[in-house]
Amino acid sequence: MNKKVIKYSVTIFACLAVLYPLWVRLSGLIWSFDRTLLLNLFPAFGLLAFALLWLHSMSGVFEPWLRRYINFDLFVHNTSIIILISIIMHPLLLLINADFNFNNILLDYGTKYIWFGIIAWLLLITYDIGKALKKKEFFAKHWDNILIISTIGFLISFFHSLALGSDLQSGILRGVWIFYGITAILATIYTYGIRKLLK
Repeated sequence: MNKKVIKYSVTIFACLAVLYPLWVRLSGLIWSFDRTLLLNLFPAFGLLAFALLWLHSMSGVFEPWLRRYINFDLFVHNTSIIILISIIMHPLLLLINADFNFNNILLDYGTKYIWFGIIAWLLLITYDIGKALKKKEFFAKHWDNILIISTIGFLISFFHSLALGSDLQSGILRGVWIFYGITAILATIYTYGIRKLLK
């Protein structure tokens, strides 16, 4: 197949994987510049971060093949920046809306899956800390472990989002999300288990 066709097909697939959940979330909302604006926006950042993390998970499986058609390192770099911004904005907007009263958030959403989100956030942020300090010997030496830790954070975020995401409770997006979660788990098993054993 023509290299350009494959490159554009991969790009279109990646865009659809990210933009479809956002479209589902944002298309049915009523917009106004009041407190509801934050409630409309904060889940979108969570959806965006998770969809991009799913792409990272899938691209890890197909990395050798993808490198023949796209600038893989640039893709990871640019999407990592968007993910970082998203995982900061997602809880921040919720906290602002709750007047930084954590108890109000627990009352509204329940304790268990909020703590899932906090644990996932802490594990995910290790990637960005490790990346920023990668030139330091400790972080360079343990880079593979950092990737595993952040991947565990991503998988925990799946259960957080599936339990709390209002758009993920029913309909086609729930099915898409379950597909994302199952394939991400399989990709993780392959990337950090099967592929290493095959080597």
